[in-house]
This record gives sequence, structure tokens and C-alpha cells, in this order.
Amino acid sequence: MQKEQLAEHLRRYHHGAENAVISKELERSFGVSGKELRDQVNSLRREGVPIASDQNGYFYAKTEAEVRMTIRHMRNRISGISAAITGLRHSLAAFDNTQLRLPLEGGDDS
Repeated sequence: MQKEQLAEHLRRYHHGAENAVISKELERSFGVSGKELRDQVNSLRREGVPIASDQNGYFYAKTEAEVRMTIRHMRNRISGISAAITGLRHSLAAFDNTQLRLPLEGGDDS
């Protein structure tokens, strides 16, 4: 799948939030995996193509508000991931850090 084909397909057939399409349908239409589809969408977004998304799927943004809503959603996801990282860092305290660690032979500590 060429990402340009995906952008054109969304622009032509899924313009605006009211015409959103679920990722499974796009995966079937283009014969790609979910990861490949997400990678293509992210690549297009990085290039400034207004591919938006909401709970109903992906769509080519028709309005500034649709783009702003997608940005808010993405920021919330970043905040959630950041909070999970913080929690995991705190969980490291539960592991025994008093274990003696000897440098490997020929390592930097020789």
C-alpha cells in the first residue's frame, strides 16, 4: 500500500468525522496489517496530511476542530503512557538492588 493511496482514499470516501472508517475495514481494503496501517497513518500525519481519528475510526479531517480533537486525543494518550512509565519506574524499588554486581572480565571496570 502506498501511503498516498491511503490519503486519497480517506480524502475521497471518508471526508469528515461523520464518514469515519474503522481500521479493520482499511486493513482489508488495502491488504495490510494493523501495524502497517498505523505506521502509514503516522507517516502521513508527520507530513502534515490531516488524517484524524476518533472512536469511530480514521477520516480525512474536514474542519480545524476535527484536527484539534485528534491532537487532544493523542496528547491524552501521551499522558497515559507517561504515567505508566512513572509507575513502572516506581515498581523498580521492589526489586532487590543490593545484589552484588561484579564487572565482566575485560569490561570497563577492570
